[in-house]
Amino acid sequence: MDPDSDRGRVYHYLVGHPREPASRLAARCGLSETVVRAVLKELAAEEFVVATDPEPGVSAAGEDSWEDAWEALPPAQVVEALLQRDAALRSALRRTGTELEQLYRFARKDAGHYGALEVVEDAARVLAISRQLQQAARHQIRVIDMPPYSGTAGHYLEQEVLQRERMAAGVAYRTIYHGSAFDDPVAGPNMARMIAAGEQARTLDDPPLKLAISDDELAVVTLAADARPGVVSLLIRPSSLFRALSNVFESLWRLAVPVSADGTGTQIDERDRQILTLMASGATDDAIARRLGLGRRTVVRRVSALLARLGATTRFQAGVQAARRGWL
Repeated sequence: MDPDSDRGRVYHYLVGHPREPASRLAARCGLSETVVRAVLKELAAEEFVVATDPEPGVSAAGEDSWEDAWEALPPAQVVEALLQRDAALRSALRRTGTELEQLYRFARKDAGHYGALEVVEDAARVLAISRQLQQAARHQIRVIDMPPYSGTAGHYLEQEVLQRERMAAGVAYRTIYHGSAFDDPVAGPNMARMIAAGEQARTLDDPPLKLAISDDELAVVTLAADARPGVVSLLIRPSSLFRALSNVFESLWRLAVPVSADGTGTQIDERDRQILTLMASGATDDAIARRLGLGRRTVVRRVSALLARLGATTRFQAGVQAARRGWL
């Protein structure tokens, strides 16, 4: 856990200061109370910290109040959990490689050899299937979106209308975008608008395939046609291959970098660019403060704001996101 990240700062402080309430943690760590509460929620979900009995305090109105106190779980236990998680992720990625190899082989056989797979070559039907996949979803749509971005501006606007309708109906959208989406004149603005509307989005430099999954019912893989221009879609229904594709998505989702609505298509001032450059080089808050002649609390505050703006939880993620936006 990066000690200079919000998560690392909160956990490290709790290690040496047990039973601290969020309000005191915020003051000690130089973060807002909102950020600290969000970090504590994440750490508790990962079993790195635990809430203890409430501590007495005084409210803004001068009345007695009670606030949950927090305790760090033993560092040895946390480190072991992180090591096990890393081992599990490596294992999952190896399975992903095997599963993608299966998909590669199935895609190059006649569809009749595998009952759960259907090959669709007609472009109009490919678009119709995309709409049907979304309209039939009840819980979630998972998407890996990558070039070529062949849709027209009109196509993207129609997709936006449909996606907004489905999200309003309670369907969650989780999308992994190719890093180049930021620079595409049509796909980039579409991505920004959908994130602002509530889509959960992450990016990868080079996703392995174009994929859409509706609940646990249907997956659609889109590939470049081998013998002609255009694309071919593979429809995969519930099966071992479907489960493999679902696992592929979840493995890639864990590796992808979160994207925030505020971070898409915007610019930063020169001081924040200097801070980001030093962050990317591995400089600590104290080193950044000395280098730029700023107070440490100012640096902590601006680093926290940059991480939130970039949708990043670590300095490494912030550096990746900033580079993708052309900020560095």
